Amino acid sequence: MRTKSASIPQPTAEELLAWFTDALPDGWFSSGPHLRHDADEILVTGDLGEPGAGLDPEQQIVAFREATRDQRMEIADRAQTQFCRVVSWGVECGDAQVLFTTLNAPAMTRLRLDERAVLDSLIEGGIARSCSEALAWCVRLVGQHESDWIAELAEALEEVRRVRDAGPSA
Repeated sequence: MRTKSASIPQPTAEELLAWFTDALPDGWFSSGPHLRHDADEILVTGDLGEPGAGLDPEQQIVAFREATRDQRMEIADRAQTQFCRVVSWGVECGDAQVLFTTLNAPAMTRLRLDERAVLDSLIEGGIARSCSEALAWCVRLVGQHESDWIAELAEALEEVRRVRDAGPSA
């Protein structure tokens, strides 16, 4: 699931943001949408601002989710057709953040004995229930402790994509 055909054009982050900014109804979010994406998924989130009308953040989020469900599904269907990726949604309200839907994509890997032993230790120690959960835990840990380096790497890769796309075509 992680590989995309070379014949499918991959939109830039700017193109995705522009598309969703145009597609989303005015007033949904207190500021523009925030997007994160990879080869499989586009995650659209937005800030609802501070809760109003005597609602707490969770109530405001539930109300937004219910009120926008049909429109979000229609926007997601159009985006999935155009970009060949699953569209997921989430919001922030006050201190609360909720992701409504997210893709849980499998990732195949080959591990040597010492690497499998790390996963086995996490399972035996009660940190994870399975190898896939243990591996996800490891990935989250690296993401937390190396977030600046990973962000810098992602920026460098975006520049590589930009230069490659601007290059000569075959």
